[in-house]
Amino acid sequence: MPAIYPFRAVQYHRGEGDVSKLVAPPYDVLDRAAKDKLLAHDQPNIVAIDLPHTPAKELGPVETYQAAGERYRAWLSNGTLSRRATPAIFAYRQTFAFQGAMHQRCGMACTLDAAPFGPRAGGGILPHEETFSGPKEDRFALMKATRAQLSPIFGLHADEKGKAVALIHEIMKSARPSLTAKMADDVLHEVWTIDDPARVKAYADALAGEDIFIADGHHRYTTGLNYIKHLESAGALPSDHPARRSMMVLVPMSDPGLVIGPTHRVLGGMKGYALDAFKSAASEHFSFREIAGDASALHAALVATPRNECHLGFYDVSSKRGLFGTPKSSDPLATRFASKPAAWRTLDVAIIQYLVVEAICQPKLNGGDAVKWAFPHSVDEVLEIARGHETGAGGGAGFAQLAVMVRPTPLSAVRDVSRAGELMPQKSTFFYPKLATGLFVNPLE
Repeated sequence: MPAIYPFRAVQYHRGEGDVSKLVAPPYDVLDRAAKDKLLAHDQPNIVAIDLPHTPAKELGPVETYQAAGERYRAWLSNGTLSRRATPAIFAYRQTFAFQGAMHQRCGMACTLDAAPFGPRAGGGILPHEETFSGPKEDRFALMKATRAQLSPIFGLHADEKGKAVALIHEIMKSARPSLTAKMADDVLHEVWTIDDPARVKAYADALAGEDIFIADGHHRYTTGLNYIKHLESAGALPSDHPARRSMMVLVPMSDPGLVIGPTHRVLGGMKGYALDAFKSAASEHFSFREIAGDASALHAALVATPRNECHLGFYDVSSKRGLFGTPKSSDPLATRFASKPAAWRTLDVAIIQYLVVEAICQPKLNGGDAVKWAFPHSVDEVLEIARGHETGAGGGAGFAQLAVMVRPTPLSAVRDVSRAGELMPQKSTFFYPKLATGLFVNPLE
């Protein structure tokens, strides 16, 4: 893997204490109401910098980024934020409930050489999802204004010998956390600061030669690479310049708390959409059967299906009817994407993107025009969007016509598709919970 380093993080409270009212979820899961709620405590919450404008994930007015940069530097000047005197890495534990059970996910925050995506001797940085242009433009404008990486990239590594897991757990057992936070979702975030060079080296040695798989943060990692090019275009950039290093939280794939949730799709804006019209247009490719009950019943039926079979849950917003859709072919993308590996072609999310949307909805129900999307993670959020509300999942308000429910993408598929050099459609995975923003910031100057 690329070399890892401790870093002089920018933190609240000099890296100690309870920062519950100061940290925030990642910008891309927040809407205006969520931002306002975080700021209602009259505290200098990081969201005031990390989400300069709403809606998120698209380029906003220039002045909003300028204001974010000015606020960041003002907080550094007045002591709200401060930069560590000594470099460190940070053990990071999240304790959370998921599907009725408690879990703990453990990783390590550090910086890595920001290498271009792809395999390389000694380990590479491997993506698994395609990206959108809007979030990259937004994050690039914010990075230029703040000259900082405000939130960590979520990376996975194999840790086949368990050395990293053992070291992280040893650190967590040996001392109390230096930073803690709990937000509205009741996820407990705990951070241990490690500035002992021997322990930093032991952790780096444990990861030697491993690939890093990007779990979450493809747009932000790409933004960091673009920022390096931006600085290089202005003149020589030293090899040890802080911008050449990307802050990540690295989690072993064997961690028992590594949970992947679903990312459903809500489609809309189709001029010729009606449920019967959709069924007719899709009849060449899908068999349908109606599921009695509400959207929750449809999702429960979907989750109970065998993992090695493709099934999709279609929920019509207008009639509130649920349909089970099963492709008539076991490999419905084989003809169009013969060169792609089967691990990619049989992904539920790939079948939605390239069969349901691009081969059915766009040409047959929308005159070839693009379909509007949202990417909710729960049935409740699907229903919020169906009621016409904006939730932060994208798409705006009042556009929803058809929800497509999916099962979580398996971790094995993330690994196999990444190593094959392929990219899944956008928003194919949802690693729950998200990493908090504001526990540590990576200054790029």
